[in-house]
Amino acid sequence: MSDPVIALASSTVLALGPKWLDPNYIIPALGPFALAGLCLIIFAECGLLVGFFLPGDSLLFTAGLFVATGVLDTPLWLLCTLLVACALLGNICGYWIGRAAGPAIFDKPDSRLFKREYVEKTQEFFEKYGNKAIVLGRFVPIVRTFITVMAGVGKMDAKRYMTYSFIGGIAWAAGVTLLGYWLGGFEFVREHIELILIAVVAISVLPIVVEFVKARREKGRAVPTESPASQP
Repeated sequence: MSDPVIALASSTVLALGPKWLDPNYIIPALGPFALAGLCLIIFAECGLLVGFFLPGDSLLFTAGLFVATGVLDTPLWLLCTLLVACALLGNICGYWIGRAAGPAIFDKPDSRLFKREYVEKTQEFFEKYGNKAIVLGRFVPIVRTFITVMAGVGKMDAKRYMTYSFIGGIAWAAGVTLLGYWLGGFEFVREHIELILIAVVAISVLPIVVEFVKARREKGRAVPTESPASQP
């Protein structure tokens, strides 16, 4: 994920395809178990390392939109409450997995899905933003999965971690779902769901793009200069 363009492209692919990762397919396919399935997916993405590829942002947005259009027959308040609870429970689970397993949990070779660079970028994000990373990381695909475990590995104070996780859970799980619900009232949104989902994913990786640009600028300004003692 060293290049934000790659991050955006890969996140968009995960959000819209393959078919089994498309929110427009997932929710109807779950039928009467849609609410339980949504909760399980959000829990897995927020707390289990194997869930990092799941389409959390677009799934939340689509769930809200489906409530607005009547496709999902669940009260909005109940949907938001359960999704926030699952996001928080996922964070708690991921934190204690990291705390119990320690650094060894990230000591594994690359595979088709898992890449060491995911861990490295998450660590950089965590070190840069500190406590705020738990909140901000919610809105960054892949980072939101690994950062919960990394907080546990780093033995971040549990009470402080839970506080920031709660704030982030409300802002992300409820916020993105409500955004989908409110925008679902517009005909353009209903008729161009895939376009809107691309926009949602693009916004979610915006922090990566911003940091990439800032890092490039800072690197360009940091031109090494010779000390007077070293000059002839």
